[in-house]
Amino acid sequence: MASLELKPTRELKLLKEDPWLAPYEHDIAYRLKNYYNVESALLSYFNGWDGLTLAHQYFGVHYDKSLQGWWIREWAPGAKSIHLAGDFNEWNFTSHPFTKKEKGVWEIFLDAKTHQLKTGSRYKIRVHGADDSIIDRLPAYTTYALQDDRTKIFDAAFWLPEEPFDWSGDDFDITTLGTPYIYECHVGMAQEKEGVGTYQEFADNILPRIKALGYNAIQLMAIQEHPYYGSFGYHVSNFFAPSSRFGTPHDLKSLIKKAHSMGIAVIMDIVHSHAVKNVVEGLNRFDGTDYQYFHAGERGNHSGWDSKLFNYGKWEVIQFLLSNVRYWIEEFHFDGFRFDGVTSMMYTHHGFTAFDHYDKYFKYDIDTEAITYLQLANTVAHKYKPGCITIAEDVSGMPGLGLPISEGGIGFDYRLAMGIPDYWIKLLKHVRDEDWNIYEIWHTLSNRRWNEKHIAYAESHDQALVGDKTIAFWLMDKEMYWYMRESDQNIIIDRGIALHKIIRLLTATLGGEGYLNFMGNEFGHPEWIDFPREGNGWSYKYARRQWSLVDNPNLKYKYLNAWDKAMIDVLKKNNVLSSWHAREINMDEYNKTIIAERNNLIFIFNLHPTHSIFDYQFTPPQPGKYKIILNSDHADFGGFHRIDDTMTYQTDEQGKLHLYITNRTALVLKKIR
Repeated sequence: MASLELKPTRELKLLKEDPWLAPYEHDIAYRLKNYYNVESALLSYFNGWDGLTLAHQYFGVHYDKSLQGWWIREWAPGAKSIHLAGDFNEWNFTSHPFTKKEKGVWEIFLDAKTHQLKTGSRYKIRVHGADDSIIDRLPAYTTYALQDDRTKIFDAAFWLPEEPFDWSGDDFDITTLGTPYIYECHVGMAQEKEGVGTYQEFADNILPRIKALGYNAIQLMAIQEHPYYGSFGYHVSNFFAPSSRFGTPHDLKSLIKKAHSMGIAVIMDIVHSHAVKNVVEGLNRFDGTDYQYFHAGERGNHSGWDSKLFNYGKWEVIQFLLSNVRYWIEEFHFDGFRFDGVTSMMYTHHGFTAFDHYDKYFKYDIDTEAITYLQLANTVAHKYKPGCITIAEDVSGMPGLGLPISEGGIGFDYRLAMGIPDYWIKLLKHVRDEDWNIYEIWHTLSNRRWNEKHIAYAESHDQALVGDKTIAFWLMDKEMYWYMRESDQNIIIDRGIALHKIIRLLTATLGGEGYLNFMGNEFGHPEWIDFPREGNGWSYKYARRQWSLVDNPNLKYKYLNAWDKAMIDVLKKNNVLSSWHAREINMDEYNKTIIAERNNLIFIFNLHPTHSIFDYQFTPPQPGKYKIILNSDHADFGGFHRIDDTMTYQTDEQGKLHLYITNRTALVLKKIR
């Protein structure tokens, strides 16, 4: 029943293109064979793909037209009893017992004639667990959870809309997207108000900004319901419930439909790497055991994240998670997933080691079951959404992560180039400008597995969290509070704006086959991200985006924003990131200048603090006439307009170009004849 054709191991792309992997041929063959075996066994046990990936259509709350009532089902093999209570029965936890069926399934039927269920009506289940605990908790398959504003306690809520959501007119085709230019965002903190933003506000206020900048995809964070807002959505409690902090499930669907109408794909930041420890809201000890969804004992705990770890070898857990993948695709029309914490999943040490030898990818501390699950998740995502984009958050460099399963890989379309933002922050914190090593910069930005696609980024939400600083803040710090008016003159601000532009273009050009930016960083958002918590007096001051700064024509933030738009436009129109990797033309350590070619454009980066060079000479790949199509020193981008963009440059008899390159400037040249 396997869906892939097994090739001879040595014919796999992963092995053919990386000779260093030859000693691990057996390990790669085992990884592939294990996937086929597990897939075949699962499909046999669950009676095909629908049985394996549609658990959410059986478990949870579902209306039965023939019987005119609702079935409610849960999987809790260790439970001794389960009772239902809620608004509908005045919270009587004795009147509505579930009946236990085969394979640990519990169910109850509510006749519509005697049970007036309605959307928003709250309920919980009381589980008498295997350990004799009696806990009132949210069902595992709830699709809607509401938090009490006063007590902050969550209840499950019935989501029973009178009419299904109207998807008519949503003809967006993800297969036509091409190179992803991703705008990473958080709905709750996307507004300027000191409070929680909504799906509707995001659709009305933020999507037009994203469209205007030229991004063709958004990556939505914190969608799966989570008890603690400050977890940034990473301590998930209810995997099938979109967070009600931001609105209803229909509101989220409206956001996605509107994004699609604007030609914007919607990628979900999905968390299958761990789950919240909370017992009442989440899956922890759901049936009174510690091993229903998670590994038993200490292996089920993630000490670094204070969370629970799934048992990816348990078939019902695989069914739960794979159904979750299909649910978000089919129910909400998501176009892809960024899988959180992939490094933590693939290794039993969860990434807390140095990946300094290939043995660490194949010989030691490997969680084979987790890797097989990731392969299955990629299979399901691509099966039910052709063209689906899957992105792995992995810092380890696991070979084949971004290759098809049939080629010996794990099946992701892209992997995040996670070393790049860490490098930029390290450089800005510890090294003077005049000591930057251009060879080290080139190596760090271009060093990646050559036949696996990467999403490059200079900074994401991780770099902006409290305790760290954004690139803009590292460059300009407190000066941003006092000298960002258009009329202000300040050398720290001048340096910061110049380098901020260069860093982004360098990252996009050299770093990958896609690009990502976290909202607000495109205009140099001046402050960190800090969600309301006890330590800050539960303040929303830093859990928002100050759009008024970029909208103010008298402030310099507009220059960074304009640069972002122009940069994306040049990269998209010239298909730069879909081409082969950038190629060195000239490396000039004395003048801190990097010149490279990618898809017939020439990129010039002068990183020197002071060296502006007249009649700078280099040999382009082809002789001819060239024109500047992007200049970071242009006045529109907050530069000093020292270079005349209207000029054209003809190669001389020796095939060299001669032009003026100014310090802390990025130029892009295109051959026009």
